[in-house]
Amino acid sequence: MLMTNTAHDLEERRFPLGNMSCAGCVRRAETALAAIPGVSDPSVNLATHEARVMISPSVDMEEVRKAMQRAGYPLRVSQIELSLEGMSCASCVRRVEAALQAQPGVLRATVNLATSRAQIEHIAGQGDPLALAAAASAAGYPATVLGDGAEAEDPQMRHHAEAQGLRGALILAAALTLPVFILEMGGHIVPAFHHWLHHQIGMQTLWIIQFVLTTAVLAGPGRRFYTTGLPALMRGAPDMNSLVAIGTLAAWAYSVIATFAPALLPETARAVYFEAAAVIVTLILLGRWLEARAKGRTGAAIARLVGMQPRVARVVREGQMVEISIDDLRAGDIVQLRPGERIPADGTLSSGEAIIDESMITGEPIPVTKHEGAKVIGGTVNGAGAFRMTVSHTGADTVLSQIIRMVESAQGAKLPVQALVDSVTMVFVPVVIGVAVLTVLVWLLFGPDLTFALVAGVSVLIIACPCAMGLATPTSVMVGTGRAAELGVLFRKGTALQLLDKVQIVAFDKTGTLTEGRPILTDLETTPAWSNEDALRLAAAMEQTSEHPIARAILTKAEEQGLSLPEVTGFKSLTGLGVRGQIKGQQVLLGAARLMAQDGVDISPLTDKAQSMAQAGRSPLYLAVDGQLAALLAVADKAKPGARAMIAALKAQGVRVAMISGDAKAAAEAIGQELGIDEIVAEVMPKGKVDALQNLRASGGKLAFVGDGINDAPALAEADVGIAIGTGTDVAVETADVVLISGAPEAVLTALGVSRQTMRNIRQNLFWAFAYNTALIPVAAGVLYPAFGLMLSPMLAAGAMAFSSVCVLSNALRLRYMAPHRLKGTAA
Repeated sequence: MLMTNTAHDLEERRFPLGNMSCAGCVRRAETALAAIPGVSDPSVNLATHEARVMISPSVDMEEVRKAMQRAGYPLRVSQIELSLEGMSCASCVRRVEAALQAQPGVLRATVNLATSRAQIEHIAGQGDPLALAAAASAAGYPATVLGDGAEAEDPQMRHHAEAQGLRGALILAAALTLPVFILEMGGHIVPAFHHWLHHQIGMQTLWIIQFVLTTAVLAGPGRRFYTTGLPALMRGAPDMNSLVAIGTLAAWAYSVIATFAPALLPETARAVYFEAAAVIVTLILLGRWLEARAKGRTGAAIARLVGMQPRVARVVREGQMVEISIDDLRAGDIVQLRPGERIPADGTLSSGEAIIDESMITGEPIPVTKHEGAKVIGGTVNGAGAFRMTVSHTGADTVLSQIIRMVESAQGAKLPVQALVDSVTMVFVPVVIGVAVLTVLVWLLFGPDLTFALVAGVSVLIIACPCAMGLATPTSVMVGTGRAAELGVLFRKGTALQLLDKVQIVAFDKTGTLTEGRPILTDLETTPAWSNEDALRLAAAMEQTSEHPIARAILTKAEEQGLSLPEVTGFKSLTGLGVRGQIKGQQVLLGAARLMAQDGVDISPLTDKAQSMAQAGRSPLYLAVDGQLAALLAVADKAKPGARAMIAALKAQGVRVAMISGDAKAAAEAIGQELGIDEIVAEVMPKGKVDALQNLRASGGKLAFVGDGINDAPALAEADVGIAIGTGTDVAVETADVVLISGAPEAVLTALGVSRQTMRNIRQNLFWAFAYNTALIPVAAGVLYPAFGLMLSPMLAAGAMAFSSVCVLSNALRLRYMAPHRLKGTAA
């Protein structure tokens, strides 16, 4: 909602806030709003969770959003995605973004030239999809809304259709242009042919034939440049199509005057350039066709991921095996799988045994053996065995669907490096038009004739197309993130792709990240009043509701001994400390030494043994009953195979490696020494992990944190780049910027490698795009003519322009062949 207060030049704005729960939230939210420059009179309604402010028109709502995010009361936002037509260059991107950004409620609009899509983030309830589509259309780029009931669009099919349409236009243009080129240039190359044509047909007739054919090229296959470029020019927002339209129309119009009204021109300037206009259109169509084909290949990773989803499944219904569409599959269905079939949905193996190829999901080439009760992922391939599975997730809820959404989101992101391109392209096309006009004026004053000036001006217009600039970043991001997904690395946020390239410190959680995460109970020491069996029974009872790896180790031991577990009441999990509860009226504590100290439990009788266990790399836990020490338990967790080699590889790349753990210092140091980690922070609470990261960052450099548990979520959010092990908890995965699906140590190196190779590829593309324009615009303007007599013809300019875009796309496509990082050694 928007209302203007003209007296003070302020606007009233209302927007919904999240995390509002009490009157204290209202006060803190209002304080945070009042602290934003340009914002006054904040009023927050707890009942509606809505804020009302008076705001200066100059205030960027994105800054308001960031401020409220920091305060803990984020603006509730929604997203809309549009499919755009007519996108041809970087300047198109800027104009659509500006048109969308000007709409009420829009916080941020990001347009991707490679996908021709716009992602719009707007204040919840204030973004009208149809109005946004209309705004983009009014800017000259017809838009349709994607998602939320709209029919989903396959970018691969769209690029294919675009390529097919351009191919037809190119063939027609080439067929019409070839006679024009032969008639005009053939005479220059072969003088005898020139004389024969003039004798048989006559110059005027030749020019009329060229006029007819060239006009057909411009009005037919080339019409797309004029229907888009000229309206953009009239709106004062010229784009790449405008440059082509002005250049070709100038050559055509000059030639028409020379053909039908030669008296208007000096006798020395009576020449035609029909072949230049026709060849320019044909060459640019060739470039566009090659570009569309290459764009289609940039989205090949998404197409392959989508192709992993089978179309049908064989389901047990009323005792009978029936084949149904994958769309009709529901949670709870029993599916029969034969050897070689693709698994249709996520679920658990209910009978039989399977060897499953999960490489397309995890990037790991070795098939995984699955037993009854094991989880299976939709899209993976069953090997030799036949089995039945119970479906747990279908459709958009499957792991594969989530991966596709993550990749699409990352591919549509705009990296910080794109800001440089945006700032240049905002003024690039108008500047080029100005340079072309100046070129014509200079050569009219100092050049040989009017024809010479025209050729130079047209060459500048044609060669300066900023297509390559606009494609340099998004195509590399598309291919890089797509290939990363195939290698088992998901960039949930596209910006992480650039940030990871700058990381100088990598900090790891220990359990489940550097270690297997499947510890076993190795020791059980009791005080004289307790037997091993009774102590284990109480410890296992306290841990039976927990999913922590240490809890599973204790429960497994109790199950092996066939112990029956008593009921626990008043259970409470104490994050980073342990657990508390009552068993048969007794107060029971199980946890770290910090928990015992907090409750005044004397642990000195077993302290020496605990220190010995910790020095051996085991994690000690204390059991106390009614305030008295009962037992000491220790669990050990093996380091993952390859963890030591991975850390050595990071160090070899000049990356500092640290480990942050909640375990006892001695246990953490034992694992650290085994793996070759020098910087170790132990015995920290979840909040302490955040403090530890801040201390590491203060020592210099961007920092990444790798973790897998719920207690790692704050640290993942605090790090410059949060990397979650995909086998970890949903909370950790949702908080992270990057997800490693397989959990293998070398996946960290693969993620770093993907980031570095992609960013190197982007830098190469940007260098080519900027160097191309910087070097060739002066050449096209004729700067070499006075010294060397060299002049770039409009036809060569068109070829060079098309070549630049194809070079950028081809370079980006090399990222499809990135290989996963394989460790030479596998010893942990």
